[in-house]
Amino acid sequence: MLQRTSLLFVFLASVTFAQQIGAVGDWPDWRGPDRDGVSREKGLPEKWSLDGQNLAWKAPYGGRSAPIVLGDHLYLENTSSKGETEQERVLCFNADTGKLLWEYKFNLYQSDVPPHRVGWASPAADPETGNIYVFGVNNLVTALTKDGKKIWDRSITEEFAPFTTHGGRTVSPMIDGNLVIVSTPTSTWGTQGNRAQRFIALDKRNGDIIWVSTPGGRPYDTSYGPMSIATINGTRLLLTGGADGAALAMKPQTGEPVFNLVVAKRGLNTGIVVHGNYALLSHGDENLDSSEMGMIAAFDASRKGKLGKDAIKWANEGFVGGFSSPVIDGDRVYQMDNAATLFAFDVETGHQLWKQNLGTVQKASVAFGDGKIYVGSESGKYFILRPHADRCEVLSEVELPISDTGLASQQIPEPVVAASAIARGRVYFVSSDELYAIGPKKTDAKPWAPVKPATEAGDGPPAWVQVEPTELVLAPGATVQLHARLFDAAGRFLREDKADWSLDHLKGTVTDGKFEVAPDPTGQAGLIKATVGGVTGEARARVIPPLPWNETFESYAVGSLPPQWISAQAGKFQVSELDGKKVLEKVPNDTLFKRMRVFMGPSDWANYTVEADIRIPEKRRQMGDAGIIAQRYTLVAFGNNQRLEMNSWQPEVKRAVSAPFEFKPDTWYRLKLRVENTADGKTRIRGKAWPTAGSEPDAWLIDRVDPIPNRQGSPGIFADAQFGAYFANLKVTPNQ
Repeated sequence: MLQRTSLLFVFLASVTFAQQIGAVGDWPDWRGPDRDGVSREKGLPEKWSLDGQNLAWKAPYGGRSAPIVLGDHLYLENTSSKGETEQERVLCFNADTGKLLWEYKFNLYQSDVPPHRVGWASPAADPETGNIYVFGVNNLVTALTKDGKKIWDRSITEEFAPFTTHGGRTVSPMIDGNLVIVSTPTSTWGTQGNRAQRFIALDKRNGDIIWVSTPGGRPYDTSYGPMSIATINGTRLLLTGGADGAALAMKPQTGEPVFNLVVAKRGLNTGIVVHGNYALLSHGDENLDSSEMGMIAAFDASRKGKLGKDAIKWANEGFVGGFSSPVIDGDRVYQMDNAATLFAFDVETGHQLWKQNLGTVQKASVAFGDGKIYVGSESGKYFILRPHADRCEVLSEVELPISDTGLASQQIPEPVVAASAIARGRVYFVSSDELYAIGPKKTDAKPWAPVKPATEAGDGPPAWVQVEPTELVLAPGATVQLHARLFDAAGRFLREDKADWSLDHLKGTVTDGKFEVAPDPTGQAGLIKATVGGVTGEARARVIPPLPWNETFESYAVGSLPPQWISAQAGKFQVSELDGKKVLEKVPNDTLFKRMRVFMGPSDWANYTVEADIRIPEKRRQMGDAGIIAQRYTLVAFGNNQRLEMNSWQPEVKRAVSAPFEFKPDTWYRLKLRVENTADGKTRIRGKAWPTAGSEPDAWLIDRVDPIPNRQGSPGIFADAQFGAYFANLKVTPNQ
């Protein structure tokens, strides 16, 4: 039940500057131009019907992500095809006519996301350049022109080793100035080797990583809470829910953490909205200090550091709002709970004003414009509502057609799980099967024109040094120019400046920001530091030795590991002695860390072969799995199932190839995986296994040509081993 609210301290009014990121008539972020679910447009539709009233157009493209609109282009992210040719894609439509203009497809690889959950996040459009940014469920960031041409992409999977997005949960990217910001729980190397939700900001022009921030604590699960920006007490803040059950804030241009308020025992997945100095959060899981589920609360967002109960102005426990994000309408806040009931609360006191039931299950967030609420339900209905101070008026209630295939297997009205977009005098929404445009048949809205983001000049002494790029993957002898950029205490850019440079655990020289890696063909991982006026910033760099590799681990101390490897630290890998020899051990582990992928090189390598000896222990008649990775393909020895399998995206079983093979426990076997790009644009993948006590067989046990090939990728190893596994004699060689 909803609890009586408690006023903990007096509300302090302040000005929160609007963060409009596009022209009126655009909806460039899935939460709108101010990232708060609110439109400034007028004259929006009050009614519509499937037989033509105010139905401008519809198109047979469904999904679970929300559409966005920039100028006369509408963008939608969903899935293409099924089985061995399934991919994630971005679709571009003429927003006025519904005509499909182009589509861009990209592969899924090294991911545990099930096929029916692909296309979770929404794209983000940049009002300044017109470019589109996409964060796929396998953590691939892609930048596209408005005409669908790739500008760059960056594999967060291979550089940061995110753990599974739990059924597809993926944060939609956000654009701020020159940055595109994404988030996912990762475990890399060094001080970021632990498992934590990290926010990663990339240069929107070229994909360079500008900052990486870890504002929260231990993640309970993956969080897909939307990011927003508001100016509170003179400081611009990036606000979002975290995987640690907290409301989080960072300075968006630097990533510097500002506050963390833990309220739940699971991740927060709904958006944070702002009223003056106060921010409103919600969730649908177990509260931190009680077993009661759910909360909506207002807290003082002008504070800093680790916040406690005294920061909360009011709280309604028992409001189970875990999926649908809120909107603020003057002195009222509206939000749907998980049971599809729309609530209205007084924004200053939290007092419940009214509620209106709209169905049984709810995922989609509400959109608000022209005094009306637009929202679809998972029960297959779409509503237009007019909220009042004491009640909710239903202006339009339309039951959608029976879903053909869509998001559910049963024959039900088309579910709606994504928020609506309000743009060009219309409302756009996507169901499981269709994309709908509600409003006038014709629109007078203009095409896209560049909107330069407003920036506020910095002032005062430097308080933050940002070294960019800040995350580097380099080869021995490589040279890279780094920049020391200074920001004030409010996170505003001051200038680029000269710095005193130094190296930590890296071999080479750095002069005036130019880092030249030593030519030694050895793996390294360390820091490049820049100090200006007593303030120090740093970049992280991995140095990857050139091929061929022939790693016996004899040069490493027991308990250590190659410092440049990604996720090996979190995965509990270490060099150990076994039978008088050095090997790499996957330490026994019965947590989610028992299943890990370790990436060892750049994500742009191609045409190479990976080999390794593996040994899998047996305990309680159970064996684990161990494998090797090449160019985004994995060759796995399944101990319990006694088979050898090659896959690139394991949950999609139709693209896997397997062969029976007897793997005896506590016995050394050799795995070999060869991947080669062919002249016709395809990729051939071959794999084999044999006891190391014998000789290599001529025949390949697995031989497949991929119709949607991965043309590049990092080498690595894989283990899913509760009782541990061993690797030895690792070789990576270019194909001859």
